[in-house]
Amino acid sequence: MSDAQHVFIVGSKGIPGKYGGYETFVDKLTEYHEGNQAIQYHVACKSTDNSEFEYHGARCFNVKVPEIGSAQAIWYDIAALARCVQYIKAHQIKHPIVYVLACRIGPVCGYFQKQVHKLGGMLWVNPDGHEWMRAKWSAPVRKYWKFSESLMAKNCDLLICDSKNIEKYIHKEYGAKAAPTIFAAYGAETRRSELADDDAKIVDWYKEHGLGKDGYYLVVGRFVPENNYEIMMREFMKSDSKRDFVLITNVSDKFLRELESRTGFSADPRIKFVGTVYDQELLMKIRENAYAYCHGHEVGGTNPSLLEALSSTDLNLLLDVGFNREVAEDSALYWSKCDGSLSELINLVDKMNPSERAGMGSLAKKRISEAYSWQYIADAYEALFISSDGED
Repeated sequence: MSDAQHVFIVGSKGIPGKYGGYETFVDKLTEYHEGNQAIQYHVACKSTDNSEFEYHGARCFNVKVPEIGSAQAIWYDIAALARCVQYIKAHQIKHPIVYVLACRIGPVCGYFQKQVHKLGGMLWVNPDGHEWMRAKWSAPVRKYWKFSESLMAKNCDLLICDSKNIEKYIHKEYGAKAAPTIFAAYGAETRRSELADDDAKIVDWYKEHGLGKDGYYLVVGRFVPENNYEIMMREFMKSDSKRDFVLITNVSDKFLRELESRTGFSADPRIKFVGTVYDQELLMKIRENAYAYCHGHEVGGTNPSLLEALSSTDLNLLLDVGFNREVAEDSALYWSKCDGSLSELINLVDKMNPSERAGMGSLAKKRISEAYSWQYIADAYEALFISSDGED
């Protein structure tokens, strides 16, 4: 594949079998482009060794990362970039594209851009969402994230934003100093789950948690404050719904204790934390069978769990922020952080007839298939990679 456009992807934890937004993105991109003779992928994978393997036709190279705590991610990105430069040199690859996911390595981004330019290539960056706004980070770490973002926005050849709101933010925040930007979204599957309603996997999962089809409101996402778990739980507890409120998330004991002290949720049997579900077919089925999906994310770009909900769940209740409106448009219903907003919406939709819900579901699926299907996203990236041909 000497004539192929070589694309080096740095910043995901790797493929296959890793769980997360970037990991799914890389997995799907390589899957949909497998056998495409025009593109050759090279994917960095965080590991305990430095071996190489092939997956979906991509050359995957493991990067051994030492146990150095929270600095691991930065070390990993730098080591992976150094490996990319080394490989491009050794194999005399023409006009390579090095695509960095997230803004962790701002202080060295300019250095690597120069290295890639010397080899006739380009450095592209996906700025992700507002990582520096996340509550989980301490003030010094947030300051670093913002500083790193500012450097990476300026020291690259193209910024690929997975949200139009992030693209607007880049223009407003950095203006003419920023690299050129383009919008290319994240994707979602448009098919139904392979599991039937009577499949043992879903039947056993429902039995374990005392649940049933159409009997629950669903939340899926990282267990962090900016996803507004407290507001959603508090509002659901105020609602008159007889259904359950099911949270699929990786629970942190500290945050859980904080939520309990603020909401007293354990006294409400409808609130059910059910752990994580890594079986993607089962998770898709749980989404399909939910009465409604609740989405409280307000930080970041296009959110994978929102896309997956819109492609599977008929009725979606979203926090009214630009990121969510941009994705769902008129295919969802919206609530604010004002007291009573979500609980009143829940009381209203709890009485919705099946045809109204199905109508909302059709709108949501249409929105995903037209603008966010993995096929659509893969085609957009193919056009982007091939049209570049080493030129900005």
